[in-house]
Amino acid sequence: MDPFAEHPEVYARWAERGPVNVHYDRPAILRLVGDVRGRRVLELGCAGGTLTSLLAGRGARVLAVDREPRLVAAARARLGDRARVEVADLERPLTFVADGSVDVVVASLVLHYLADWAPLLAEVRRALVPGGALVFSLHHPITGWLLSDRTDYHRTELVSEDWDWGERWVTARLYRRPLSRIFGDLRRAGFTVDEVDEPLPEPAADLDRELAGILTTQPVFLFVRALRVTA
Repeated sequence: MDPFAEHPEVYARWAERGPVNVHYDRPAILRLVGDVRGRRVLELGCAGGTLTSLLAGRGARVLAVDREPRLVAAARARLGDRARVEVADLERPLTFVADGSVDVVVASLVLHYLADWAPLLAEVRRALVPGGALVFSLHHPITGWLLSDRTDYHRTELVSEDWDWGERWVTARLYRRPLSRIFGDLRRAGFTVDEVDEPLPEPAADLDRELAGILTTQPVFLFVRALRVTA
């Protein structure tokens, strides 16, 4: 079962307060996004709208999407008229997003749920203005390799991991890709990589010792800012 479809409310609450999201993923994403005042931002996989709210609070004009209707409802309740939130399947064309209508696309921990992300990358390129940025995070390829059966690093494959969402344990299934596939697919889709980050958590983060040890010494997520080529 898909835990995001089965327990969307639990996930929304955990994504809002989970220490990895609060002190590790969102600060890195926001740093790579930079100044968004007055900029048009498309957020892919917005869940309950926590990151959406931060982007809107920084002055962005946000269109956020998620495939789960109950998560979209939660995001709409949180955001009111501060952002537009729609139901959208990222494996289908984003027909309601006009060509060249977006300055920044943000995808926090969502792209690794797609077996084939090339069609979505093409959609993102279409939606972005020339020179516009795609900022995303995903599970680190080394972490994905360790979750696999380790028989073929070079393939894209489905792996699973057990997560504690505070109120319940779930098993998530996601796709791991080798580094060459990640960056090769970006290049083939018409992007140039502007920055790659493997950050540490915030210095003042309130983390328990075990989690702090993991986040400060092990590969967990990979963060990328890629720019749509102008040609």
